[in-house]
Amino acid sequence: MEAATPLPFAQVCVRNGRLAIDQLVVDDQTTVRLASEREDPARFVLEAIEIGARVLDRELTGANAEFVRAEFEKTARELDAEFAERARVASERLDLKIDEAFGPENGHVSKALARHFGDESSVAVQNRVKSVVGEVAVQMREDLRKQFSGDGDSNPLAAFQRAMLAIVKQTSDQQADGQRAMGEKLEAMKVEIAELRAEKEKLAEIAAVQDKGTAKGRSYEEAVAEALEAIAVARGDDCDAVGDVRGEGGKKGDVVVGIDACAGPARGKIVFEAKNRKLSKNDALAELDGALQARAADYAVLVVPAEGKLPARTHPLREFNGDKLFVTFDPEDDSTLALEVAYGLARARVLMARAADGGLDTAALRAEVERAQRAMEDVRRIKSQLTNASTGIDEARRILDAMAAGVRAHLGAIDALLAAATEAETSA
Repeated sequence: MEAATPLPFAQVCVRNGRLAIDQLVVDDQTTVRLASEREDPARFVLEAIEIGARVLDRELTGANAEFVRAEFEKTARELDAEFAERARVASERLDLKIDEAFGPENGHVSKALARHFGDESSVAVQNRVKSVVGEVAVQMREDLRKQFSGDGDSNPLAAFQRAMLAIVKQTSDQQADGQRAMGEKLEAMKVEIAELRAEKEKLAEIAAVQDKGTAKGRSYEEAVAEALEAIAVARGDDCDAVGDVRGEGGKKGDVVVGIDACAGPARGKIVFEAKNRKLSKNDALAELDGALQARAADYAVLVVPAEGKLPARTHPLREFNGDKLFVTFDPEDDSTLALEVAYGLARARVLMARAADGGLDTAALRAEVERAQRAMEDVRRIKSQLTNASTGIDEARRILDAMAAGVRAHLGAIDALLAAATEAETSA
């Protein structure tokens, strides 16, 4: 921006913080052009003056900063040179003083250190400290021994010692009680283990007996099946061992007999359940009901090896509910009479129930069945009497053998007496 051409009558002054311009004419073409393009020339003049003033102020500030920077650099160079000189002089003086104080031969500090810390010096610090520490340690050990060996209040560990002794005693008592309780528990456990071992052995024995009984029951079942097979063949019936064959409701029922099945369709079925163990009456009847249902039979017979295996308060060849019967059969006995009677009775009951199939004389058949039952009762009674008689004969034979042994003993005594008498006569 070019400077304005002052007029002789122009007045520029500053009053009360304001710039006043009167009769000022500006010939700068740029200023004139910009002012002519503005709608408010007065506003433009104010902005131009303000902006120009700020630019001038910034330029003056930059010029002052350059001047200050140049002066500072000049002063810094002078100070650096002066400081380097002073540092050199100070370093020389410091080296001299350090040599005087810390020189290895004539330094004051080296001499003092050698005097106070040298091993050869008697007044060395470590030697004096060692001597003092030794004396203090001896005194402290003596004082501590006296203090901690006493039982009085001067001993700070007396209460602790008493408390520790009480705790040790309590712990010892608790440990003894615990060991005593543990010993009692061990004894109880030993007894329990012995009981468990005995129970285990007993269970093993029971299991062995049960296995043996199962095997025995299986052999008994096979014996009953063989006997029934012989009886059925003689009557033209079909006999099947079905103990291992599952029926409609399970495996109940060991032997199934089909009446007249050898000549055509079976006229009825009889199921036999062989048991080598004693059952209650209700269990036995339940077994037979299950066998009837499982084998779709018309009559069921429970076969046991002896009267002692029959349900309580029951007798052989006694019917129940018109379709169940108990009978005894001992395979070791050669007689199958009871089994034959039970077979015939069951067969007759089935055929009587189906009398319309063949015009069967049920009255005559029923009479014969009743006579067969009475005859079987007579056979059972006589057999029992024979058994009792046989038992009496065996007892008499045992008594006779005992008497014979007594007679032989007496004869031996007589022989001994005779031998003694003979020796006496020979000596005389």
